[in-house]
Amino acid sequence: MDHVLSTHLFVNHRLTTVWLERIRRADIPAVEVFCARQHLDYRDRAQVRELGHWFADSQLRLHSLHSPMYNDDCWGKTGPNAVITLTEPVKAKRVAMVDEIKRAIEVAETVPFRYLIQHIGVGAEEFDERKLDAAFTCLEELSLFARQRGVEILLENIPNALSSAERLLYFLEITHMELGFVFDTGHANIMEGVKTAWDLMKHRVRSLHVHDNDGKSDTHLFPMLAEGGTIDWRETMALFRACPPGQFPLLLELKEAPGVTNPIERACEVFEKLEAIRAED
Repeated sequence: MDHVLSTHLFVNHRLTTVWLERIRRADIPAVEVFCARQHLDYRDRAQVRELGHWFADSQLRLHSLHSPMYNDDCWGKTGPNAVITLTEPVKAKRVAMVDEIKRAIEVAETVPFRYLIQHIGVGAEEFDERKLDAAFTCLEELSLFARQRGVEILLENIPNALSSAERLLYFLEITHMELGFVFDTGHANIMEGVKTAWDLMKHRVRSLHVHDNDGKSDTHLFPMLAEGGTIDWRETMALFRACPPGQFPLLLELKEAPGVTNPIERACEVFEKLEAIRAED
């Protein structure tokens, strides 16, 4: 499987070419960049241009961009108005949020990428049919905007009542939208379980978010290295291996851990251990 590393691993640091060069030197061929303004300020044309020049001369590919979750540069700490969600009931606010996501998609005009990873709602959000109507309206507009720039939107399973595997399929059924999925192992582990979620989503999966947790908290642990993980990685890799080659890459979405001085090297260890499972089997 192709290897991709999400820059979520160092999302609290400004994304510079130094970080990207470290990933390239680790022989990881592609990245997913997390759109958080303290990390990648997609509104900052100077930062986007700098990254664009670097990618143009590098073998490292930009596989995907994770859609912004907040419009501030401190993880939404400026208040509830910083949250970006497609389920916002007030139209004027929702239009502003769609415009914010469009600014992120415009990065593709400078640095081409294939997928935009998008949430429906926020963590622990309750189910409401009216919220699905709002999300559908947003995604219709965003999908057109993205396609015009060569980008495909993928929906992610997240821990809320709108984005379980079953509810994502229900959303596509009632809207008739032809969207793919990004399968998040950690979120599935918290919700219905990895195998149950995978069996429902697998035919539409185009990318992954691979990380571990204790089944309760979304801690984005390093699989097979960090203490407290509860996912059965032998079973999980067997599920992935059963799909056609090239359907999706093995993409790690990890969280920076205290005391880990070389997180990119540790991510490479995770790739090796997961691939070793496949080799043994």
